[in-house]
Amino acid sequence: MELLWFYIAIVLAISDEVHSILMWSVFFDFYIVLAGLVKSTVASNIRMWIVHEFLEAIFHFVVLSIVFLSVEIGILAATIHMVIDLYHNFSGLELKPLYHRCLHFTIESIFFILVLSAGTL
Repeated sequence: MELLWFYIAIVLAISDEVHSILMWSVFFDFYIVLAGLVKSTVASNIRMWIVHEFLEAIFHFVVLSIVFLSVEIGILAATIHMVIDLYHNFSGLELKPLYHRCLHFTIESIFFILVLSAGTL
């Protein structure tokens, strides 16, 4: 196991920051058009947010699968990241950016420590 859990959490945090920079700076116009298409397709704002989180999870899946050359790590990382995002959005938890990043890093680290210590990967 060594420090693989730590590297996964670090790459996932970097992936999240890269995703934010790409979507809000580089592809902003595309992002707005895509949001309009999704909103016109789904019936509610909650479903639209879930679709957004799912698309973000696909981004993380691709990045982590490529970096670690492991589809399993990509799926697990994207899934745990999406679950944390959905939980703190549905719970109404308002966090400053640093606290948000710390929440993700802590839970994702614990998750991968447990998975990797069980020897499933």
